[in-house]
Amino acid sequence: MPHKLPRSVLVLIHSPELDILLLERASHPGFWQSVTGSQEGGETLLQTAQREVAEETGLAVAPHRLRDWGLSNRYEIYPLWRHRYAPGVTHNTEHVFSLCVARDSAIRLAPDEHLAWRWLDRHAAARAVFSWSNRDAILMLDCRGPYAAG
Repeated sequence: MPHKLPRSVLVLIHSPELDILLLERASHPGFWQSVTGSQEGGETLLQTAQREVAEETGLAVAPHRLRDWGLSNRYEIYPLWRHRYAPGVTHNTEHVFSLCVARDSAIRLAPDEHLAWRWLDRHAAARAVFSWSNRDAILMLDCRGPYAAG
């Protein structure tokens, strides 16, 4: 298997009411997160976001429905996941997107990636996620600011 690229997306899936869809990692029960995934060779970041949403939730969405925040976070890759990257790679750059869907959207998890899903209000979701960048993005989601919903 080829090494993962140290470029990824974080996609906040939210309802019009700003409830957040979270997924529980299959490999680490108790670790809740938004949709995430690494860019694959030849993909744009928008294509990566669209692919990851489809793979992790079963939601097929048109690219224009994904909002690119123009925001990226650089962080150290957790040691338990570094083996997925080329030797010497220690940091990843994550690009933030969001997607507004109805809470009654049919979610279909990839069982090898996630155990469960749930909707939480944004403050509860921010407390539930294990990643600081996921938490910060959730707290930035606001219908009044630059990362407005919809």
